[in-house]
Amino acid sequence: MDLIELRAVTKIYGEGQAAVHALDHIDLSIRQGEFVAMMGPSGSGKSTCLNILGCLDSPTQGSYRFDDVQVEGLSLDQRAVLRRNFLGFIFQGFNLLNRTSALENVELPLIYRRLPARRRREMALKALTDVGLAAWAHHTPGELSGGQQQRVAIARALVGQPKVLLADEPTGNLDSARSKEVMEMLVAFNRREGITIVMVTHEPDMAAYADRQIQFRDGTIEATP
Repeated sequence: MDLIELRAVTKIYGEGQAAVHALDHIDLSIRQGEFVAMMGPSGSGKSTCLNILGCLDSPTQGSYRFDDVQVEGLSLDQRAVLRRNFLGFIFQGFNLLNRTSALENVELPLIYRRLPARRRREMALKALTDVGLAAWAHHTPGELSGGQQQRVAIARALVGQPKVLLADEPTGNLDSARSKEVMEMLVAFNRREGITIVMVTHEPDMAAYADRQIQFRDGTIEATP
């Protein structure tokens, strides 16, 4: 079953002679529970596509359906609800709050859902346990290694039990050993929990962990095996 469908999606930045086609009439389908890696050189359109999937940007033209919902027809508030309740995000730079503990960082998405403090704490601690960091729950990011910080970011992305995890270069700031740990963790969550994962990466060895690789070039999808 297709969870995500893009049809003839185009994204244009600028106008007239300065217009840039970041995406040019792409079609893309992603099944529930699939792990997909989007690859391509800088400027190929893969990050623009990820931003559209995450409702952080909107297509200039075309159709985006998420779980049978026509996304371009949603209001800004409705898109925010979709992001908050159905999507999780992992970024290359971790994006953790430096002066708050790992536990508080993981709790953050649940605050926007207005869950009671006790319930938030329970869910955040479980998420940290799932990534092997329960013992580090009260440490700040500055007291954690890069690999540990990314695991906190993964826990934060998964704490709300999203349908889709969107990962933008999740191993870009890690050494090879920590990268392998993170990728094995993502594969485990994908297989055990059935979470759909869409990952942008430049690294073929990281993309090899995915079920399917999608190659972007000049705003188009070059090949979809």
